[in-house]
Amino acid sequence: MTIIAPSILASDFARLGEEAKAMQAAGADWLHVDVMDGHFVPNITLGPDIVKALRPHVSIPFDVHLMISPADPYLEAFREAGADWISVHPEAGPHLARTLQRIRQLGAKAGVVLNPGTSPAVVEEVIDLVDLVLVMSVNPGFGGQSFMASQLSKIERLRAIIDASGRDIVLEVDGGVTPQTAAQCIAAGATALVAGTAAFKGGPGAYAANIAALKGA
Repeated sequence: MTIIAPSILASDFARLGEEAKAMQAAGADWLHVDVMDGHFVPNITLGPDIVKALRPHVSIPFDVHLMISPADPYLEAFREAGADWISVHPEAGPHLARTLQRIRQLGAKAGVVLNPGTSPAVVEEVIDLVDLVLVMSVNPGFGGQSFMASQLSKIERLRAIIDASGRDIVLEVDGGVTPQTAAQCIAAGATALVAGTAAFKGGPGAYAANIAALKGA
């Protein structure tokens, strides 16, 4: 079954704890946390203190996507705050392998995030240190963007790389995910989907149906 990770970036920020609880009750597998610094990407969202405040509200894993540079100084803070998965961009620091090693040393699962313009070849160089590969199907920094179909071939290539490695690596897609684009991503080889607008639209009463529609893809 495909992992569905609603992005709290699309939630009601005045009710974050309640939103997280509602998503877990609706059947979400993970909670995706988009961390932006206004430097690596043109937006500012949240930090480890908010992750820490959210952690007691739900038991599902926190999938923390660091869109920050440098990322290394903040790894420990996010892990201590409750991050189960921590993903970084290759462009966010000088030593990707060292960063991935540090995430694992902290007891979290380590992920690599590929922007639309980042080559899948990056993953091959660090495959033994990777637990998750996240394909951005939009340029990161804002929610509500349209899915970039050009990334489907990248998902297919990464599926082949992961399968050849023989390792159990999650292949996740984030950006413009709807029930329609979800089906395309799954067909290309994705095993996890981040959904913002598609998960949170309609309010808490619609969350279960939204999750079900994405899983049904």
